[in-house]
Amino acid sequence: MFPPRHFQPRGPRPRIRENVNEAIKAREVRAVFPDGSVAVMPTMDAIRRAQELGLDLILVSPTADPPVAKAMDYGQWQYENKKKQHDARKKQHVIQVKEVKFRPNTDDHDYEFKKNHAVRFLKEGNRVKALVQFRGREIAHVDLGQKLLLRFAKDLEGIGQMEGQMKLEGKSYHVILSPSKTAAAPGQKEQPPKDQKRAEGGAPQPQVH
Repeated sequence: MFPPRHFQPRGPRPRIRENVNEAIKAREVRAVFPDGSVAVMPTMDAIRRAQELGLDLILVSPTADPPVAKAMDYGQWQYENKKKQHDARKKQHVIQVKEVKFRPNTDDHDYEFKKNHAVRFLKEGNRVKALVQFRGREIAHVDLGQKLLLRFAKDLEGIGQMEGQMKLEGKSYHVILSPSKTAAAPGQKEQPPKDQKRAEGGAPQPQVH
């Protein structure tokens, strides 16, 4: 039996700040300083000058020739970068394909319910895949699925538009609709007409002088 081995506890690993100060691998940089001065100089000289100002030298454009580095506070630079990334993510809208399933004998109530869902999906900027599923001998009545999809596409005119033609694959008939240019922008809610707002708010109250 081997004697137990005792390992020294590992301390926290030092964090390596890439493209900052001594981590900059370029021999010379185009250094930008807070007073607006710009100079091409050896990297170590630029680091030394930045540290004299109580700042870090940060590589902001590594692909330039020579690379561009800026003397600034590292914490402030991190904060600004995170804020830019957060704002970019907020503006980004990922387009998804939402599926709406029907049967050849779908009743009007179920049809309207699913159509309203499709309207909402399209107005949010997503695509809609309308699908008619056939079971057993229902496949002999493909024309019913075609009629239903044509009705669906017509009911969504002005909100969604068909991408290509309807397709029959296996035991399902489907069509894909994308948001039309006149549909509401992603995340934008439709505003009721002014007359409707006035009606909801009631008649204006007379002013007492």
